[in-house]
Amino acid sequence: MRRLRLNRAFTLIEPGPVVLVTTHDGGKHNIMTISWTMVVDFTPLFAITTGAWNYSFAALRKTRECVIAIPTVDLLDEVVGIGTCSGADTDKFARFGLTPVRGKFVRAPLIKECLANIECRVIDIVRKHNIVVLEGLAAYMDAARKDRRTVHAVGDGTFIVDGRRLDRGRMMAAKIPEGVRRS
Repeated sequence: MRRLRLNRAFTLIEPGPVVLVTTHDGGKHNIMTISWTMVVDFTPLFAITTGAWNYSFAALRKTRECVIAIPTVDLLDEVVGIGTCSGADTDKFARFGLTPVRGKFVRAPLIKECLANIECRVIDIVRKHNIVVLEGLAAYMDAARKDRRTVHAVGDGTFIVDGRRLDRGRMMAAKIPEGVRRS
């Protein structure tokens, strides 16, 4: 093995798919690209990393709601483009040809072109680490969509696309002998 610079170690552990997070600040919709996401436990709790440097953060703090939209690989150029401009001076829905769809629980819109959308409420902001903890209120999936491959950011401008799905559900659900702990 060769040594890797420690400040590049984060590129070895990507947290999940790149997502689009929509907000509504009371006046307009916005979209931001987030590559640092996390599922919290087995409940509908999620976490994203963002902060005051991001235009949408003010809307998250003010309204305490958003939508996590999960794009697929066919939207990669839009995802990158959204992440490289500011909602302060850009209508990202118009610029990138995306369709806002009204949600049932939050004012932030769903994105029609995405594979899935999760309406969320902000339940905590951990300022020390710029982590926004979200509670899912409703989830939607486009069952008609054939391509479901999501995109994962490596962190250096490159991306990995999901491949085939491997099912080990039965193996994980197998009865564990008493006294044996899963690691």
